[in-house]
Amino acid sequence: MHPLEGRRIWFVGIGGAGLSGYALLARAWGAEVGGWDRVETPYLRQLEGVPIELAPEPVVPEAWGEVVVSTAYRGQVDGRSRADLLAELVSLQRSIVVAGAHGKTTTAGMIAFCLDRLGDDPGFLVGGEIPQLGGNARAGRGWLVVEGDESDRTIAALRPEIAVVTNVDLDHHSEFASHAEVESLFADWLAAAPRSVRGDELEPVEFELAIPGEHNRRNGAVALAAVALAGYSAEEAGVALREYRGAARRLEPRGEAGGVEIIDSYAHHPQELAADIAAVRDGGRTLVLFQPHLYSRTRHLAHAFGASLASADVVAVTDVYRAREEPVEGVTGKLVVDAVADARPGMEVGWTPAVEDGARFVAARARAGDRVLTLGAGDVDRAVALILEALA
Repeated sequence: MHPLEGRRIWFVGIGGAGLSGYALLARAWGAEVGGWDRVETPYLRQLEGVPIELAPEPVVPEAWGEVVVSTAYRGQVDGRSRADLLAELVSLQRSIVVAGAHGKTTTAGMIAFCLDRLGDDPGFLVGGEIPQLGGNARAGRGWLVVEGDESDRTIAALRPEIAVVTNVDLDHHSEFASHAEVESLFADWLAAAPRSVRGDELEPVEFELAIPGEHNRRNGAVALAAVALAGYSAEEAGVALREYRGAARRLEPRGEAGGVEIIDSYAHHPQELAADIAAVRDGGRTLVLFQPHLYSRTRHLAHAFGASLASADVVAVTDVYRAREEPVEGVTGKLVVDAVADARPGMEVGWTPAVEDGARFVAARARAGDRVLTLGAGDVDRAVALILEALA
């Protein structure tokens, strides 16, 4: 299959999880691809042989007729949006697109994994590494499994054969004014698809998975429903699903030192934090290092973050990871610290603005039999090595 043969596509921001996958798929489908990024990233390893420019500012050689620009560089460089190219890729192969507020990466990974084990040879574009599948993206001759994004409403442009919504929640406060607005977007998108799955209509799978938590059993039910719509036996898919060990940074075990286990998660919404804390409980104490993500989310959900984190035994909170937003006066991680203290007076909670401070705080309090959970969608995962070193 070479639907993009003859195209020459230059990717601005090619080292990101998204565009690196799009470039991989475009090359497999016959296009000549190249790109620019500021620094070397692990995702570039899957693009061996592709011409890549590394420089402080975006580079677009004149010889490339088609330019696709990462969301991070829109406004700096002219070209097609990431979302526009993704819509084209989805239209070129039988596709399953997974959307929803929580669990998208895990559920999309489950679907791709089951299809792979059932012999479908799926392609996939997922927002996190799936170690059992060799990465976050792959070209295949079967179904194309894609993780969609509602944060900027671009999910509305995707037209898959099977549309999946894991759940509905208000997570992107800079884009949506209400829960009802998010629900409307998803309802319209599902209605436009020939076949669809809604996770809130399903019960969790009844069998245990290799990854913990009821929320993952709910993700599993969504995955099995999608695989069944794709034409495979749900029973056989269930057998495969039991072997799925998860995506990177989704309750990922990262090591043990001094009898303390370290687990890392991308969770960045109050419901996700609560689900992950509950999932890792095994009778011992749970210590959490949390890095809030986005000023808008922190401002609107500080109280809910506090309530979720209060279910842990010890908590440290860093300052906000800004990502794509500019700082907002008065909005810092201290809002979450205060909310934890309000939710559970007397609980040991630390305001540790730097990730390094947070790593030292939880390491100093951890003892044999405890679990330390690093939570957040920013760069809090770099605390893992620091905590392990401090505990060794």
